[in-house]
Amino acid sequence: MQEIVAQVANVGFPIVVSIYLLVRVEAKMESLTNSIYELAKVISRFEVRD
Repeated sequence: MQEIVAQVANVGFPIVVSIYLLVRVEAKMESLTNSIYELAKVISRFEVRD
């Protein structure tokens, strides 16, 4: 029984941490993507004026 608990702790914990971090990073990546898209629109407006 202790071996099963040890295996779950050794494998399950890293999986849970990885999933948590991936979800957090995904939200930040989406925000950065939107910011880059908006920046590209602003830059293109400045290029049209010149």
